Amino acid sequence: MTSGHHGIEVISRGVCIVDGHLLLCHGRGHTNTYLPGGHIEKGESAMTALEREIREELGVEAHAGRFLGVVENQFEQKRRQIDEINLLFELEIPGLQPGAEVPVAEDWLDFRWERLESLDAANMEPKVTHNLLASLADSAHSTVGWASNYDR
Repeated sequence: MTSGHHGIEVISRGVCIVDGHLLLCHGRGHTNTYLPGGHIEKGESAMTALEREIREELGVEAHAGRFLGVVENQFEQKRRQIDEINLLFELEIPGLQPGAEVPVAEDWLDFRWERLESLDAANMEPKVTHNLLASLADSAHSTVGWASNYDR
């Protein structure tokens, strides 16, 4: 490894769709949103990581379902390049629905529902995630998706 390189981060994220709305996460005071989830820890499966992260972030039990696809992402944060692989799974959170307040267990986080047809307004990061979700919807869930914001 070259100095300054911190490896590739592997993140498990949930696609929770209820009544045509997608559950999104955002840091308080920030306008960008992203799919809920978090880093996979050593010795932990991607599905277990997603369920643990939802428990930590919302304080509720969740169920990670079918694997949907991968989003490869590269961005800069605090003058450092971040490379990440996002594994996307269907996510069920019993009792959670649009119009009702979403519980939150961490004080820097917030959640919101966005209508699937207006995801452009959600300022979702990485932007290619939106393309992947759209292609999954178009193909009636028959394929696994891939999206990347790398040049190649």
